[in-house]
Amino acid sequence: MMDAFFVLFGQGRELDPLQMGMRSIAVFVIALALIRVSGRRSFGQRSPFDSVVVILLGATLSRAIVGASPFIATVVASFAIVVCHRVLAWSFIRSRRFELLVGGAEREVFSDGKFHANEMHAALVTRTDIEESVRQKTGSRSMDDVAAAILERNGEVSVIRKRA
Repeated sequence: MMDAFFVLFGQGRELDPLQMGMRSIAVFVIALALIRVSGRRSFGQRSPFDSVVVILLGATLSRAIVGASPFIATVVASFAIVVCHRVLAWSFIRSRRFELLVGGAEREVFSDGKFHANEMHAALVTRTDIEESVRQKTGSRSMDDVAAAILERNGEVSVIRKRA
């Protein structure tokens, strides 16, 4: 049985095209299962917290495909990343303070016709960044119709229009 496994999946860095192909298929199925375990959050919201899972899973699982690390060890490491993400996400649900510490908070960078320099400075965004987002979202160069602009935790700027 183990001989068949090594013939199909290889061992170490000396992999033939069939073995890399088989590893790629296995990693694809494993990644799909891990993503399902991780939940929609990790791939839907794209916050920095969630992006870490995407980056680490890609980096870790790629090592299994090319044989740079032992196959089972990379799968276990990937599972540990997903479990860590899931535990932290559950912790966010239970503690708003912890969520703010790890995930950050949204910042109102413009309201009542004024840019809020302290919020912009803390978020490392410029007036030009905000104006660009307003143009993209409203199709207008003017800030006159904007009631507020909020830098969300995922890095996007939400634009709230004034009521007509």
